[in-house]
Amino acid sequence: MDSSGQVGSSRPPSPARVRRRLRGTALLGVVDERLGAGLDGLVRAHHRRRLSRLGWAQVLEPDDRDRRSDRTTDDAPASSPDGNAGFAHPVRAGNAVRVHIDGDDALAAVAKAIAEAKSFVHIAGWFASPGFKLTRDADAPALRDLLAEVAQRAQVRLLLWGGPPLPLFKPTRAMVAQACAGFTERSNVRCVLDRRERTMHCHHEKLVIVDGEQAFVGGIDLTDLAGDRRDNPLHRPDRPLGWHDAATQLRGPIVADVADHFAQRWREAAGEELAPASVPPPAGQTAIQLARTVPERTYRFAPRGDFSILDQYLNALRDAESLVYLENQFLWSTEVVDVLAHKLRHPPRDDFRVLLMLPERPNNGADTSRGQLGRLLAADDGRHRLLATTVNALADLTVQPGRVYVHAKVGIVDDMWLTVGSANLNEHSLFNDTEVNVVLHDPAIARATRLRLWSEHLQRPEDEISGEPARIIDELWRPIAEEQERRKRHGEPRTHRLILLPNVSRHAERLQGPLRGLLVDG
Repeated sequence: MDSSGQVGSSRPPSPARVRRRLRGTALLGVVDERLGAGLDGLVRAHHRRRLSRLGWAQVLEPDDRDRRSDRTTDDAPASSPDGNAGFAHPVRAGNAVRVHIDGDDALAAVAKAIAEAKSFVHIAGWFASPGFKLTRDADAPALRDLLAEVAQRAQVRLLLWGGPPLPLFKPTRAMVAQACAGFTERSNVRCVLDRRERTMHCHHEKLVIVDGEQAFVGGIDLTDLAGDRRDNPLHRPDRPLGWHDAATQLRGPIVADVADHFAQRWREAAGEELAPASVPPPAGQTAIQLARTVPERTYRFAPRGDFSILDQYLNALRDAESLVYLENQFLWSTEVVDVLAHKLRHPPRDDFRVLLMLPERPNNGADTSRGQLGRLLAADDGRHRLLATTVNALADLTVQPGRVYVHAKVGIVDDMWLTVGSANLNEHSLFNDTEVNVVLHDPAIARATRLRLWSEHLQRPEDEISGEPARIIDELWRPIAEEQERRKRHGEPRTHRLILLPNVSRHAERLQGPLRGLLVDG
């Protein structure tokens, strides 16, 4: 059947019909763009009203140059001018930080820290599986067994999201209840389910605190649900679904802020008051700040909420001079895209670049991210300052498309500012879920982390990619990604894991992002 509906006809459509179709497509594109832009405006106005009502209006003000992140102190968190306690955590000096890239490295460190715990282990997560093994070692214990053994000599507290009210997606409430029972059965582990979430949202942070001396903050869940969290930088296609992620391991005064955040949530979810965290002595030279998303009216400890992750991202992006590098599961925050689009239209320097690493097929929100990327491509206007990429698995020069899921939540700006944590760049993470990130003020670590990530994605040693970021993007990232896209388009064998993010164009559907923003943000 051809396009005219005639069975067996091979007659091509007439030129007039082609022109009508093109005009119709163009008209739909204009309507979609205008409606999308209008909905973007509604989302912005809604967020502005909401944050203004809560005393957080300055987060969305581009001209507010109050650099709250410049404070370096070991005092308690400061307050905003209108008395919103906890408006920003202090910058803590004197920390040691290790950035773990991919779960194979990160989870081995978590397993070692838990096994050596002396007084307590506190874990907060979106979900955790009792049978999950933190390493691939043949004799590695399941998480429930590891925690049960430690609980014989130390306090083990596990705080998990209670699951969605309706079983529309995983983990369901039945799955979570079963998991919680699996951790506590015949053990001294205490597991509490936290259902103090906003409707349609969740508790998404991923934290491990051991003895008040070290903490892990990042994006890696302690579960095998959906994909292989123990993947390594090789991302070979012998796993059900490869997984690219990142987490930080922290020592020093910043650990007290992570511990206090857990204690605040635990007090309200479990009804148990934990002793105030002691501030550990200096352990390194790095200044770090805790940033959170805590929706208003969710907890008594933050009645007006905490939106410091959004604050940190927007301030860093507004100040970007040469490079914005983002790895994230989603990119459909109107506010974030607004800042990036402005930077692309008015670049601070000729060598300004925005490089994005996103999943090929996110588990939800794919069309949403594509629509917002269309905005960025339009702002770039063919000047090649923007590049959106993804990665696939690779083994013996044979690529298995779609088998690596980009789940990392990493932001690097100008090799000066680095954030790692649980927050995605969408309305869920920046306004409505509970999230925890850390922000590092350490150029050496920011650059080293970027080079390690780029080495993995480009499959090159770090000394080959240590030049100016714009040159590496123009001479390696873009040619490799475009060549692999050409090979895919022509049915030729792929030779590299890197490729352009598919289905992105200046005419991508614009309604998805702002419409989703309105629907999910009450």
